Amino acid sequence: MENAGNKPFANQKRQPKNVIELEKGRIPPQAVDFEEAVLGALLIDNSAINQVIDILSPDSFYKEEHQLIFKTVKELFGDSQPVDILTVANLMRKNGDLSSIGGEYYLIELSQKVSSSAHSEFHARIIVQKHIQREMIRVASSIITSAFDESTDVFDLLDQAEQDLFEVAHGNIVKNYESAHDLIKEAISKIEEISKQEGLSGIPSGFSKVDRVTSGWQPSDLVILAARPGMGKTAFVLSMARNIAVDHNRAVAVFSLEMSSVQLITRLISSETGLTSEKLRKGNLDDHEWQQLLTKVKNLERAPLYIDDTPAISVFDLRAKCRRLVAQHDVKMIIIDYLQLMTAGGKAGGNREQEISTISRSLKSIAKELNVPVIALSQLSRAVETRGGDKRPMLSDLRESGAIEQDADIVSFIYRPEYYDITEWPDGSPSDGQAEFIIAKHRNGGLDNVRLRFQGAMAKFSDLEENEGLGDMVLESKMNTGSFLDEDDDSYDEQPF
Repeated sequence: MENAGNKPFANQKRQPKNVIELEKGRIPPQAVDFEEAVLGALLIDNSAINQVIDILSPDSFYKEEHQLIFKTVKELFGDSQPVDILTVANLMRKNGDLSSIGGEYYLIELSQKVSSSAHSEFHARIIVQKHIQREMIRVASSIITSAFDESTDVFDLLDQAEQDLFEVAHGNIVKNYESAHDLIKEAISKIEEISKQEGLSGIPSGFSKVDRVTSGWQPSDLVILAARPGMGKTAFVLSMARNIAVDHNRAVAVFSLEMSSVQLITRLISSETGLTSEKLRKGNLDDHEWQQLLTKVKNLERAPLYIDDTPAISVFDLRAKCRRLVAQHDVKMIIIDYLQLMTAGGKAGGNREQEISTISRSLKSIAKELNVPVIALSQLSRAVETRGGDKRPMLSDLRESGAIEQDADIVSFIYRPEYYDITEWPDGSPSDGQAEFIIAKHRNGGLDNVRLRFQGAMAKFSDLEENEGLGDMVLESKMNTGSFLDEDDDSYDEQPF
């Protein structure tokens, strides 16, 4: 009796082994019943399309037949045609896909599986979840295979793995091509959107004349801003970051390889509150100035501004951090201060010029991958100082590599005549307290020189028309010219904070 009683127990003990054997052939995550429900709803109710068209793509479906049906539905929807059993069957017949799904009978069968489209959006999100699971399995399998390959560069593998997972997380599965039909529709839609924004299609800089030339900083563009030490490169991009984050509530990421994050935010506080950097550095504030500080800094405190002061950051680390910032905080612009302090992370052999070329190409790649403008500051060579005349910078002055000029969509310069003790512009107007933003290369637009107001005591740039009291500005600028604008290995001045 004991043996007989133990037999069922023995069978139960062996069962997990059988389960393990079955698991050797795993079926990918899928939700075919939900796919049928969604497609059936689309065939009986056109309103269901609006609920799922932005959620699903043909690749979201597990069954190939369902992929073909949804592709046809999407095509009809894109052409503003009605979607039902007859129109879908007719288009699939023209495309030679109807026999692949089992004919009209299968479409009829799908339409009979649902009675309404009430829960189509919920069902669609479940389909997307299963698709993401399948993509994660695909990526993980590829990582495992590559990791076992001894010839694989581990850093390249890590970068590729992160990029693949980033694309999965954003539903941005790599496409081999896009049709002219889809691209033209997207371009027209973008043009219509631009027309509603009074011609400003990109991220506004906060400088009206600069924005008129550029139409805002464009997604996927690499913008190089170059100048000699002390001209105000950092001051310019900080003023711009403040305008974007505070006035337009767009998230901005600043990578400062030169100054600490506390130094940068102190500059921004000076610009925002109107208190000079010297007062903030010494903490020598009157009671009303303390009140001014605590009141005006609130706007800056709420701004979506993110600062990373990792020194000598590598291209690999920068790419990883940018991906996370875009994914987690919807960052719309990336600023790097400055390019020559970055490293290529061991990928570039040879001399410094080749390394800078690698960094420049990588920055353009980051801008394109994340579809955000990347503004990188750059130093100019000493050749500027040896030239006669007004020492206005030129493209040939870009330091260490011609690749910077080649990769950039926009190359711009900051030029302040008073830095060279020049008190007038070529047209005879006074140049004290002013700067020129020079657009020397613009791949998708025109060139121009834009004059801006510069307040040295607060390291702040602003539109020339918006500021009065030039005399005060001139005095302020003369007292602070070049003392804390930019540090550099060529010329390092003591910082006020």
